[in-house]
Amino acid sequence: MTDFANAAQNGLSARELEEVLRQVGAERYHNRHPFHRLMTEGALTKGQMQAWALNRYCYQAVIPRKDAMILARSDDPAFRAAWRTRIEDHDGDDGWSGGIARWLKLATGLGVDAEMVKSKRRALPATRFAVGAYLSFCTERPLLEAVASSLTELFSPVIIGERVPAMLARYDYITEETLAYFKPRLGQAPRDAEFALAYVLERADTPEKQQAVIDALVFKCDVLWSMLDALMHSYGEKGHIPPGAFRPEEP
Repeated sequence: MTDFANAAQNGLSARELEEVLRQVGAERYHNRHPFHRLMTEGALTKGQMQAWALNRYCYQAVIPRKDAMILARSDDPAFRAAWRTRIEDHDGDDGWSGGIARWLKLATGLGVDAEMVKSKRRALPATRFAVGAYLSFCTERPLLEAVASSLTELFSPVIIGERVPAMLARYDYITEETLAYFKPRLGQAPRDAEFALAYVLERADTPEKQQAVIDALVFKCDVLWSMLDALMHSYGEKGHIPPGAFRPEEP
């Protein structure tokens, strides 16, 4: 595993910086996590799938909020016009016709109560902490770093391409309708990633800024990885579910 801590110390060309960013994803994106591998192998129980969907909802629900924070910090109308489509994708026209609603449909399709999912109260503490850290990062760090943290979308089609066919083939209670969230993302994520990557490559013009955007992407990969770590610890073979968190036997 590469240590990216000093990847830009001598300065990088735009092409070299992009190569490093893509290497971060190749090594640290959460499609490499054992929990994801169990999912694609058909080895998760329905209860484990329910826990994944419920906890992941916390992340899905915070996406338009972090994008709103990024949007508000830019004084460039063209940037804002492009970035606000991300909020529209997840909230939809009325707040409940976009990606968040489709993820809720995924969770309820797996048998989890909708109000339980939306409340987020039964999510793992580690999930809530990770999601909160991501929102804080996009609120407090420089705009360039906040934008760079979204570059995990470069790798989103890879994990969708692994996840969706495997889930349809290996879990007989999952249908294409259940997984309706993912189809629009195959177009949205590359569009958003292309814009963010161009923004980062243009503005990361010093070794210090280049290292900062690399670190931002590493941080975001760590957020996604830590969420699966928490699921594995809580709902894996030994099952250490913390007090108050969702238990698969719940209706």
